[in-house]
Amino acid sequence: MKKYLIIFTAAILLYGCSTEMDAVKETTTIAPQEGAQPSNSTARSAGGTVMMQAFYWDCPSGGTWWNTIAAKVADWHNAGVDAIWLPPATKGASGGYSMGYDPFDYFDFGDYNQMGSTETRFGSKSELQNLITTAHNNDLYVIADIVINHNGGGSSEYNPYTGGNTYTNFNPASGMFSRTLLDFHPNNEHASDAGTFGSYPDLCHDKTYVQGWLYNNSNSVAKYYKNTMGFDGWRFDYVAGYAPSVCKNFRDAVGGFAVGELWESAANLDTWTVAADMRAFDFPCYFAMRDALAANDLTKLNADMLFKRKPYNAVTFVSNHDTNEIYNGKMLAYAYILTHEGYPCIFYRDYEEWLDKNKLNNLIWIHNNKASGSTTYLYADNDEYVAKRNGSPGLVVYINNSDSWQQRWVETNWASTVIKDYTGNSTWEPTTQSGKWVQIQAPPHGYTIWSVK
Repeated sequence: MKKYLIIFTAAILLYGCSTEMDAVKETTTIAPQEGAQPSNSTARSAGGTVMMQAFYWDCPSGGTWWNTIAAKVADWHNAGVDAIWLPPATKGASGGYSMGYDPFDYFDFGDYNQMGSTETRFGSKSELQNLITTAHNNDLYVIADIVINHNGGGSSEYNPYTGGNTYTNFNPASGMFSRTLLDFHPNNEHASDAGTFGSYPDLCHDKTYVQGWLYNNSNSVAKYYKNTMGFDGWRFDYVAGYAPSVCKNFRDAVGGFAVGELWESAANLDTWTVAADMRAFDFPCYFAMRDALAANDLTKLNADMLFKRKPYNAVTFVSNHDTNEIYNGKMLAYAYILTHEGYPCIFYRDYEEWLDKNKLNNLIWIHNNKASGSTTYLYADNDEYVAKRNGSPGLVVYINNSDSWQQRWVETNWASTVIKDYTGNSTWEPTTQSGKWVQIQAPPHGYTIWSVK
């Protein structure tokens, strides 16, 4: 969703650190999984390695995008990505110019001439189906962006519940899920729900008719997306606008991976993920990284985050189509999310255009092969941050945001073992002491990630 106003307060949880220059003595450990895996699952479900957000705001129009992405999925699979998140795939009020967040016809994937175009901004239905098939052939799951808070493009009709005209008369060319003023707020059932988005008509989820077309009927949006189009999971847009039970009911109808967009605190996200029985984007993690790098204060990474509460329920990210506020040290942010718990999401433009793809591929490999187990936070100050993962084989990540090389003694999980930096940023191959301590280093405005050879 294009940017909306948020109220967000991140709690800063400071932890103890050593007063000695060469050693860290006080640590904090977060359990590997405090929350159970969401109960609903299917044969195809993402979440094992890394997700790719396969679009950005105002990505090229003209009906070429589905083919552009189809040409990249093999390389993404080879890099270690297991899922791609696509933009809203059906016809919006702006027709061929729409990014899809103003849905008009939930069953027009680019095959009906309406709203000024036949194809969507991204292409035709057949091109989308080819993309999904190509992704599946490359063992990638495909995540659909689901926009069900509001609609766009309806015709004007007199509305007795507002005393004026509202744009709530929807007669889509597909003939599926026609809507009138009774399907939006206010109506004969109640005046409003959790929230509206701008001036768009606000879909009423308490209406049996709306529930049927979204997920209950045999020809519902959920079942058509899954059974006809072949989508494997769901990213729910602007879930602040309706009850978490709506997402849960949708997912219960068809299964699959699911994540919600909710710009809230870690505590509120924790509560929402339990109620919705699915994951959420870890906005507290994003804001903490942004603030830590902008203020040159890596202690801000000690803030409360969803992945620290329920790692399985958190989808972490550095940028997306709404948020690109980490300008300096963006690779440090990727080093953070790809070595910590949660399910990391890579932003298309970071991967394909703005950052070093080889370095991102290296971090993806480290995430998929070394980053396992609980996290122990070893040290943080303005310039340095050190943490370790306690699984097998596990790792130690050392982030340095200063202008010079830094060195630090840390306690690892390995006794009398040769370790190496898997990023190639350091050529050291030290041997840990019998007590598991070792000295490691990190380059200026860079990072190293250490594990057993």
